[in-house]
Amino acid sequence: MDKLGKPASGFARTRIPRPQIVLQPIQSASHPPVSRVCSTRNCPCQMSLLPQKSSLEPPVLERVNSRADSLDNLSMDNFWLEVENIKQSTEAEQEECGLAEVKTPEEGEAEAAWLQDAGLSDLIGDNAADNGNIVLLSTLTKTQAAAVQRRLDTYSRSRRKKNKQPVRDVRDIFGVINSGEVVPETEESVTTRSQHGLGSSGNTRKSDARGLQDFSDMVRSSGREEIFNTDVAYSEQAAILLKGSLPESRRIKEENTLTKFKLRKGRLGVTRIGDLSPQDMKKIPTLALIELTALCDVLGVELKRNKAIKLKATENRLFGVPLNTLLENDQKLIPNAKVPLILHALLSCLEKKGLDTEGILRVSGSQTRIKNLQQKLESDFYSGLFRWEEVHQNDISGLLKRFIRELPTPLLMAEYLPAFAAVQNIPDLKQRLQALNLLILILPEPNRSTLKALLEFLSKVVAREKKNKMNLWNVSMVIAPNLFMHKALPTKVPEGKEKQLAEGAANVVRMMIHYQDLLWTVSSFLVAQVRKMNESSSRRYQFYDKRIKNLLRKIHTDKDKTEKNEAEPSKIVKVQTSLFLKDSMEVHLNSGTKAADVLRQFQKRLSQNNWNIVNTVHLLKCNGSVESMNLLLCEVGGNIGEHCLDPDTYLLDLYHVNPHAEWIIKQNPSFSWMI
Repeated sequence: MDKLGKPASGFARTRIPRPQIVLQPIQSASHPPVSRVCSTRNCPCQMSLLPQKSSLEPPVLERVNSRADSLDNLSMDNFWLEVENIKQSTEAEQEECGLAEVKTPEEGEAEAAWLQDAGLSDLIGDNAADNGNIVLLSTLTKTQAAAVQRRLDTYSRSRRKKNKQPVRDVRDIFGVINSGEVVPETEESVTTRSQHGLGSSGNTRKSDARGLQDFSDMVRSSGREEIFNTDVAYSEQAAILLKGSLPESRRIKEENTLTKFKLRKGRLGVTRIGDLSPQDMKKIPTLALIELTALCDVLGVELKRNKAIKLKATENRLFGVPLNTLLENDQKLIPNAKVPLILHALLSCLEKKGLDTEGILRVSGSQTRIKNLQQKLESDFYSGLFRWEEVHQNDISGLLKRFIRELPTPLLMAEYLPAFAAVQNIPDLKQRLQALNLLILILPEPNRSTLKALLEFLSKVVAREKKNKMNLWNVSMVIAPNLFMHKALPTKVPEGKEKQLAEGAANVVRMMIHYQDLLWTVSSFLVAQVRKMNESSSRRYQFYDKRIKNLLRKIHTDKDKTEKNEAEPSKIVKVQTSLFLKDSMEVHLNSGTKAADVLRQFQKRLSQNNWNIVNTVHLLKCNGSVESMNLLLCEVGGNIGEHCLDPDTYLLDLYHVNPHAEWIIKQNPSFSWMI
């Protein structure tokens, strides 16, 4: 063996030692995990290595299109070449890093961590309380409630084995029916919510059934363009599919070309990440985690979770620094910064002079030169003395990938890397995207914003494929090792599974690049759950063990009263415009009035100069006309914190969902992925 661990008589390209990809494949008896020993002498922190390609690996099935097969092989070469570049770039630094020990969690530990992340930790404490849990639990669908119950049952068994007091049964909160099944608080359809507010335990289930039936009918009648429905919880949709409500032919199998999806807009429009207030967005990750778990339970996909780990903190200012720390420092310079300034600078430089470079991202720059540039950036970046124009684009792409790899915790988070990898085990493409959408919502905001900035740049690279020769699959193959490999997470891969797992990781990246507009949305059913939580919290009930069922019954009675009120066919409301005008604007709402109509009405009246104008400096274009796209209509208060409305939102429906909110016209801040 030589110093890189290559067999002396082997082929350099195909028999290099490969750093481990953080993936969790389905184990089989024929392919047990194989442990590998570090090949670098005296290096306690060396990445774990993938086993070499097995000589017994079955040949790839012949394909009709031989050219596509050849391109796939080239892409796989790109993947392993990137892995080797990563290994070489880190070998000299391994002795400086501190590696956290990764232990397999004991029985009950994973469930306790899950309940903690899901905001239900009070249910497993010695003094279990319902104050913070009852509001969340009352919003859950049947499949979500079952997922919570399953984790509590597993945790209870582990506690009993350790001779500790058992935790409380979640059925004490949900109530039980004769069969012992958890009574669901199923999700409402958007139409039902718009008419009846939060719904009820009885009538709501009837309307929910109608909503699920609408989903079934909608999927049955869809044509070539697949509909992506966010009105009904994904786990409930999956349950319908598994029960045979839809023909097997409607399942979407992934082909060589990616399916085109159309995001279905309900009456309340589409909510994108960034449209909700920070207070409401804090509720989304816990709801998304519960829904993701419920979806995986229905699909039979194991959802593993790593322990949260990180490498020893460095003394650097840029590389190897936590995203939160970088943003805290950068926001002192630019208050609205959402991604680190160094990442913004790297991406901007590549966009200016690297998009048309053949092999950009794939062709690696000099490791020595990249290391020297990194040191110069550490000392000169914030002073503005770093000379970007003198740096070769391939070296910049090397710095970009190094920045991502050297984050103390993976960009996709150590806890959820196995879940991102497990997405590939879901056979249906639409359900893969549903799982990815939930995983992205679970990510902390700095990670999510940084990932979005990276994916937007990668889309621009793919768009210049004719010049840079980097198609979607090639870009995905090169980026996947940088996202799924981390020095602090050594794991094992079964012999002969390298190609399958490498393709799986790259395919997850490919979906995130191609479907990012779809993935960066907050599903309507999650927004409905946030509304329920806010409305239930405002009731200020005091929840005690003996009063739980009575109080839930009271809540449902109050909801029934709301349902009896017939929806008004029209309404006159006032829209606040205090940022621009001294007077509010009266708007007549009917069933067809949209948010865009109100903005056009405001634009028309503003241009007529009939009102006392406060400030229009930033609303005027060069020719003096008002640019309506600079304006947003926001829903504030009631059962939501603040919600920037989709232009296609039907306002009368929204009024019925949240009659106590104020509507305010605000200026749309100049948007880029950096601010």
